[in-house]
Amino acid sequence: MDLVAVVERIGEAPTAALFGLITGVVFGIAAQRSRFCLRAATVEFARGAMGDKVSVWLLTFSTAVVWVQGAQLLGLMDSADARMMAVPGSWSGAIIGGLMFGAGMVLARGCSGRLLVLAATGNLRSVVSGLIFAVVAQMSLVGLLAPLRDRLAALWTTSGGRNMNLLTTLGLPEYGGLVIGVLIALLALVLSRRNRIGAQRLVFASGVGFSVALGWVLTYSLAQIAFEPTQIESATFTGPSAHTLMFFLERNAVLEFDVGLVPGVFIGAMIAASLAGEMRFQAFDGPVTMRKAMIGAALMGFGGMLAGGCAIGAGVTGGSIFAGTAWAALFFMWVGAMITDFMVDQTGRTVAA
Repeated sequence: MDLVAVVERIGEAPTAALFGLITGVVFGIAAQRSRFCLRAATVEFARGAMGDKVSVWLLTFSTAVVWVQGAQLLGLMDSADARMMAVPGSWSGAIIGGLMFGAGMVLARGCSGRLLVLAATGNLRSVVSGLIFAVVAQMSLVGLLAPLRDRLAALWTTSGGRNMNLLTTLGLPEYGGLVIGVLIALLALVLSRRNRIGAQRLVFASGVGFSVALGWVLTYSLAQIAFEPTQIESATFTGPSAHTLMFFLERNAVLEFDVGLVPGVFIGAMIAASLAGEMRFQAFDGPVTMRKAMIGAALMGFGGMLAGGCAIGAGVTGGSIFAGTAWAALFFMWVGAMITDFMVDQTGRTVAA
């Protein structure tokens, strides 16, 4: 594809949105078919199991690292120019926001990316939760919750005016990230074999990781030829959900990668679910489930914006370029989810029994 010709024909902003759409479709198809979900993995791990959900998550994460680090070694992208790395990171935001997001995704029964995928299959619970998530994320970005987010994020930030690159900080060679990704992938494959996960699901789990690398490479390529400053980014759903919501509400909204990403995921997941015969309407089980989902969605909206990304944006996309605060956010998402599962779900079942 002659990228220059595409940009000259449709413009830089529509090209960015097109790249977001392509990334989103790949993500949506792969996530729907692999049933990739951080919430499911953390709950499984919290209950003492290393089953198929943990295996799929590890494979997705590791393949994202392998694809992204491989692309960087080949000169197809440079993580130093990524938006996430080019600005100071917030350790306090990663800790507090990560805990909030982790708790929220357990209450809502899915992280923001998973809710978007489920909404495309007819899950009305996910539609409601997703809308609440997007509204709270927008409030946390520029609305009533923005001052609180700014204060919490400013409590402890990275030094030097940039985020921390873990590979550089640890003194690892350029290929160190690729080696780490391969080692995690081997662990994921061992667990997958033990849990008898089929080859098709493994391929689609790897496809989620590939979509992350695809987004990085596409936006980097566009940034190299664009006249206007272009963000180098990839799959994430906190900011994009808010931006997509406002795109349809504001007359003067502009096209960007984010605006293509969210509809792309929805379209991809819908196509995959339709072909597999998995489209069906699902509603809330009852008022208790609805309240938990609404609270969880709100926690994810604020927590994801504070942490600098959601379970995908920080946990996989940021993790794949070894952004320090992204790895911290991912760790505390696991912690928040496991604590919430124990206190709300596991304890609740014990009491009920």
